[in-house]
Amino acid sequence: MALTSKMNRSSTFNPNWFSSDNTVADKEIQAEIQSSCTLPLHIAIIMDGNGRWARSKGKTRIEGHIAGVDSVRDIVEACSELGVKYLTLFTFSTENWKRPKNEVSALMQLLIKVIGRETRKLHENNVRLNVIGEIDMLPGKVRSTLQKTMDLTKDNNKLILNIALSYSGQWDIVQACKAIAFDVQRGLVNPEYVDEQLFSSYLSTASMPDPELLIRTSGEFRISNFMLWQSAYSEIYFSNTYWPDFRRSQLYDAVREFQSRERRFGQTSEQIQNKNISAGKL
Repeated sequence: MALTSKMNRSSTFNPNWFSSDNTVADKEIQAEIQSSCTLPLHIAIIMDGNGRWARSKGKTRIEGHIAGVDSVRDIVEACSELGVKYLTLFTFSTENWKRPKNEVSALMQLLIKVIGRETRKLHENNVRLNVIGEIDMLPGKVRSTLQKTMDLTKDNNKLILNIALSYSGQWDIVQACKAIAFDVQRGLVNPEYVDEQLFSSYLSTASMPDPELLIRTSGEFRISNFMLWQSAYSEIYFSNTYWPDFRRSQLYDAVREFQSRERRFGQTSEQIQNKNISAGKL
């Protein structure tokens, strides 16, 4: 069956995205999470398990990727409703180019379809689309589709939806090193002043805070070359759920787990408690 016909018949393209018909129970859960503790400002997700989900159901891998779009929609909507400001989705890694050509081609077609269909809803709901990665490696049609959406949504500020495409953490660090070296050569940067803050300003994520919560689905316990520098102090949450089955209820579990953790950044619990008392948080 052709990819287009599968996608047209899928519930993936339900136009009621960001609808206001969420259940009372869901709104109550969101209110409880919002009042419990500080929300993560930036959530990053390694969306893993599409292929294994499809195999477990006797479906093709691309059908697994199509099913995963429903999860993307629900998580983006839930993050927007909760008040999360930045959401980064690891959509396609540099290493994914090694996959079979027909799967890569189908993924690129899927990306074009999804972005094209969802652009209006993103804009209507004040969501800004941003893309990080080796963008030049993407097909021209993908780049132009993404650019149109980024141009349209560039002034939106409710949620920054950051898509990592043809991305790897090692690439990000290497390109930052090259850029710094070039600026040193031009006399724009003094090597003695290169520190963590300056280095971060050369990463592809320079315009946003580092992720406070990093989620990986599918039961794998690794971060797979994703945001290696930025996740130095991220709280990591591993879910056994395959991405196509990952919905807002699992996201809420991850956020609650984040809220229950004490983030010390090398300090002691006593130091953190004293700071919170001084700041009137306890």
